[in-house]
Amino acid sequence: MLGLVAFGAGARVPLLGWIDLAIHEAGHVATYVLPDLATAMAGSVVQVFVPLLIAVHLSWRREPLSALLCLAWAGTSAHDVSVYIADAPEERLELIGGMHDWAFALGPEGFAAMDRAGAIAAAVSGAGLAMVAVAVVGCLVVPFRWDAAASAPLPGIAPE
Repeated sequence: MLGLVAFGAGARVPLLGWIDLAIHEAGHVATYVLPDLATAMAGSVVQVFVPLLIAVHLSWRREPLSALLCLAWAGTSAHDVSVYIADAPEERLELIGGMHDWAFALGPEGFAAMDRAGAIAAAVSGAGLAMVAVAVVGCLVVPFRWDAAASAPLPGIAPE
């Protein structure tokens, strides 16, 4: 639910915003030897893909609620990235230092697509909202399915 609140209020989810920032910066550090454009974009990409990868891992381990919570985290992270992308033309967000990743990526040194910043941001935000919505619905459905699965007889074993 915090994810949906974050979308509606335009605010970051408490604590997750700081975790996202740390992961974002780690993405830059991990790709520092790559070309500048890849390094600039890696922060945002890693920020969204780390919670997605954790969600996939938890899903593989058959921990659906945990996986869905990580999917919601990825969605709120994507929303934060969309705010960053939308800011590229104006560069008004307060940064912790260095250049504005998306101003560089969408500027003449990158894709020369600054005029598309709003559309790209809207697409990323929409994807994030979809992830959060799926996670919320899933969190409402999974407990009922889990109970039904727990009470179902095991295959090959007749109920008493």
